[in-house]
Amino acid sequence: MVVTVMSSHIRDIMGSGDPDLMFADGFDDAILGVCDRFGQGSVVAYDYRRCIDILVISGMSNDEAVEYFDFNVIGAWVGDRTPCFIRLSECL
Repeated sequence: MVVTVMSSHIRDIMGSGDPDLMFADGFDDAILGVCDRFGQGSVVAYDYRRCIDILVISGMSNDEAVEYFDFNVIGAWVGDRTPCFIRLSECL
């Protein structure tokens, strides 16, 4: 399991170009970047596996982390700028 530690100012850096970006609290270390979509506002993109790893490090089992994350984070629609969570291919 690898969790990359990013600058504590990642939200400021990313948000400076677009102050309307929305972030998932507690998952800054899983940010991959910004996803741009035609005709829609940009959204922050997270690595799904890293998000699960962050929850496991905080004390949850892997199964608990997946259940919690899928229901409480991915399941939390907060508008058109809701972040996206990318499942990177195991083949890469």
